[in-house]
Amino acid sequence: MLVGILTALQARINGQLGLRLGDGFVAAAISFGSGLVVLVVLTILLPSGRSGYRALLRGVRTGTIPFWMLLGGAAGALTVATQGLAVAVIGVSLFTVGVVAGQTLSALLLDRVGFGPAGVVAVTMPRVVGGALALVAVAISLQGGILERVPWWMLVLPVLAGIGIAWQQATNGRLRQRVGTPLTATFVNFLGGTLILVTVAVVHVAIVGPPNALPTEVWLYLGGVIGVTYIFLSAALVVHTGVLLLGLGAVAGQLATAFLLDLFWPADAGPGWQTELLMVLVAGAGVVVAAAPWKRRSQR
Repeated sequence: MLVGILTALQARINGQLGLRLGDGFVAAAISFGSGLVVLVVLTILLPSGRSGYRALLRGVRTGTIPFWMLLGGAAGALTVATQGLAVAVIGVSLFTVGVVAGQTLSALLLDRVGFGPAGVVAVTMPRVVGGALALVAVAISLQGGILERVPWWMLVLPVLAGIGIAWQQATNGRLRQRVGTPLTATFVNFLGGTLILVTVAVVHVAIVGPPNALPTEVWLYLGGVIGVTYIFLSAALVVHTGVLLLGLGAVAGQLATAFLLDLFWPADAGPGWQTELLMVLVAGAGVVVAAAPWKRRSQR
């Protein structure tokens, strides 16, 4: 749940930074770049960071760490870019339910095929029902003419980001197993994401021109530090929970925090607090159904 709380906070911060700069790509590059700086310092200072980095180099050199395990940052780059482009307009709640839809479906598939570090995780009926309730919450979010007020791509991007988040969590968890520490897995994630976002931001600025002046409020630059924290936690937890259970727990914290953020700081095209509250309750019920330790009745 803490992973979800931090994700919602980061979304609001990055969305506001993108709005102030007038360029969501530059905002995303700043967010990821600041997180990378933090991780470089931690990798140098902490013994676990240095040993994990050596294990990473050794694994890449010997082939025990395949190239695809280094690509988690691509999904992180998509998520942060989506935050910078859309959250200030559609709100954290509407962004979150789009992420929930993509994340739930992707996590069910990844657990079923055994892609995550926990191996094959049974897709039981409670998990399916929980995922279905998350999708019902998405359907609720589209009521009230939201499709008429918001460009369609702002609604599609969060779904794609959610698909990427589930894959990112599984990939970072697999990499964490190979290097022995979630710190190094998080570092690889931010290194790749920063390279992608800086490249995209440079191209975008060359096409449309420079962004607005950098704002002076310090809190607008905390998105990277928050991202480091929740990606680190995800890489450490997914080994024990599986992809779907981690995703659903994060959804609970993310939706509750998103509702509170939009209640006290509403976005321009948000669906309204009544709709947002109903979304949170339905998605929360999905988490309870999926995570509860249901037991079959014994038969004599």
